[in-house]
Amino acid sequence: MTEIFPLKRDFNSLSILDLLEAREQYHVHLTNKENVVATAIGRYRVRNTPDKDTPRMASDIRYIQESEPKTLQNTSIVKWSWPCILIFVNQWLTIDQMKDRPDAAVPRFLYLADGRMVPTCVLLVTKKQEAPPPLTRLNFPNELVGGGFPIVTDVQGQQHISSIGCLVTDGDSTYALTNKHVTGEVINGGTPRDVFTFVNGKRLKIGNTHYKQLGKKPFTDVYKIWSGSRSYSTLDAGLIHIEDISYWTAQVYGIGEIGDIVDLHTGNISLDLIGVPVHAFGCASGEMVGEIQALFYRYKSVGGFDYVSDLLIGPRENAPPLKTQPGDSGTIWFYSQTRSVGNRYNMKESVNVLRPLALQWGGHKFIDSSGIEGESSYALATFLSTICHQLDVDILPSWNIGLSQYWGKLGHYKIAAKASELISNLKLKLLMKNNLDAISFDDKSLTNGELRRIDSDQFVPLADVPDLVWRTSRKKDEANHYANMDEEGKGDFQRKTLFQLTKNPKNVSIPVWNRFHDSINTNFKRGALPFRVGQIYKEMVKFLRRSDITSFLCAAGILAHYVGDACQPFHASYLHHGRNKEEARVHSYYETQMLDRFSTEVMVGVNAKLKRSSKPVFKVRGGLQAAISVINLMRSTAKKLPPLDIITAYNDSDENGHRMKDFFDMVGDNTISCIADGCLQVASIWQSAWHEGNGNKVSNIKLGRIDRDDLKNLYDDKQFLESFRLQDPEFLAAL
Repeated sequence: MTEIFPLKRDFNSLSILDLLEAREQYHVHLTNKENVVATAIGRYRVRNTPDKDTPRMASDIRYIQESEPKTLQNTSIVKWSWPCILIFVNQWLTIDQMKDRPDAAVPRFLYLADGRMVPTCVLLVTKKQEAPPPLTRLNFPNELVGGGFPIVTDVQGQQHISSIGCLVTDGDSTYALTNKHVTGEVINGGTPRDVFTFVNGKRLKIGNTHYKQLGKKPFTDVYKIWSGSRSYSTLDAGLIHIEDISYWTAQVYGIGEIGDIVDLHTGNISLDLIGVPVHAFGCASGEMVGEIQALFYRYKSVGGFDYVSDLLIGPRENAPPLKTQPGDSGTIWFYSQTRSVGNRYNMKESVNVLRPLALQWGGHKFIDSSGIEGESSYALATFLSTICHQLDVDILPSWNIGLSQYWGKLGHYKIAAKASELISNLKLKLLMKNNLDAISFDDKSLTNGELRRIDSDQFVPLADVPDLVWRTSRKKDEANHYANMDEEGKGDFQRKTLFQLTKNPKNVSIPVWNRFHDSINTNFKRGALPFRVGQIYKEMVKFLRRSDITSFLCAAGILAHYVGDACQPFHASYLHHGRNKEEARVHSYYETQMLDRFSTEVMVGVNAKLKRSSKPVFKVRGGLQAAISVINLMRSTAKKLPPLDIITAYNDSDENGHRMKDFFDMVGDNTISCIADGCLQVASIWQSAWHEGNGNKVSNIKLGRIDRDDLKNLYDDKQFLESFRLQDPEFLAAL
């Protein structure tokens, strides 16, 4: 009988226990090699060659003279990849170099005392260090706070920046989970550290550091039956005690509602996790997609002890590169699981449930030595089930949920998108249709909550540039989003409101409005919304007359935002934040939470109402008439849905868990009617400007898809549609 050569064995039978035991036994041997910088356990990685899917045996692998170094970037895991120990080196040795320096060579197999063999896989890595990015440029919704938002603490004159992971509870209180290295510790009864988030570029206190924190723990204390006596498991988890939970949601921004935690422990952690696709949303990088590439990654050694990360998450094959930055620490990584559930018709349907898997606490950038692949980002993360067990907390999945994935933008986007459909001029309609995704999102995207996270580095759909870009980059634009039309003046304007004054078109005048505000000693908060619309209308006509379609489209999309503000009742009222502290959140509760929760009902209602409405007609000529038309829209909105009615509904709606539905039942129909009016108004102003600017003379060639970079360059230019305050002399000249 022929004896089977021992290397022809099937290494797929190796377990995590085998791999960890082999690494522990050879730890000193491996770490004393001058070029070894880290180790992990995983599956053998194969160069990305055309024959990579052809099955091989470990004994078939041979050293190739002058072979290209293997890196995480130029290799992947295939179906036949066997379990192994991944050895990360900072210098790749050729065969000749290994002959000259045999002690530096990493063995192909590690042998245990009982005869077990464990294969290795050597990978070249070069780390790149970089400082955390500035996060004040990020713009998040200014209503509810949740996972994915940035958090900041001040330590010794420096900002520690991280992401909020998710909400957790100990049964008594609710906390936000993030990293310990940001929250810091509360020692010996010391004062808790204040914790802040960014909302529209401004810092807002959300709570304080809680004494429950996790740093590093002996690996064998966390995973008691596994080898690792000279290793620490990096947990890096901290809790934020939330000041007011009513302003929070359990949803994760950019992710949506979350499912049950993935419960991992020594009894079920296996190499099946390798290659599992995961995704996350970090406050610095936004949406991130990746896959688990290694387990128990030993990333550094200090004083004879190693530090271990549960997961090394890298780029997903055939997907965009993983881009993670230091500010993403604290992010939750999710595993998408398909489940079959019953629907309203008692039929089964498949849904994707996003289950929280791990908490990111750090990352690496590995530079590919070939110079071809460039650099790639990798996230270091800890199993979330381990953190919850150690902190004795549970994930809170259902608090203030029901919002879209990226909450808070339905009103503006719906108005702009629907207005594009209402245009009767064929040329203008074609231009808007070809560029709808530059202006807004369609109904399907709005219903599914597929609105992208926005920051100043990426293209922003034009309908929300004034909120998501200019509120940070143009401070003067803040007063262009409203006008307190129902506030009573004093002196010469005693007991008169701007609604009453503007029934006379002569009073639609910046000097008159400034005198009105002087009468009530309003120095800075002078709403200029109608005049902003008039200014942009005038510019749109100019752009058309010189056939500058790019500038016209950019201005038209942005104008839709301000008209959208005009059909929101609170943007025309001094009661925009209620009458007292208890009513201060009514604005965001109405415009954001309610519209997000009932987005489908709102969109269906708007579509149905506009189906019965006539097409918009030319009814504006010149900037002054555009301003007057917006005042008429604000007046009509205030009659259909007075702000005081919204406040009353807010106070009267039930607090027993049905408050939002009760609130919508009271104000929903009139809200739909106001939004429909806004859609018609936008279409009318667009079409009026097109007519006045002789848009039909524009060549059909210019009506195609316009480059997004060109649009972004325009709205990033502060001279484009320059923002003014009502009291600025330049504003009057711009009209």
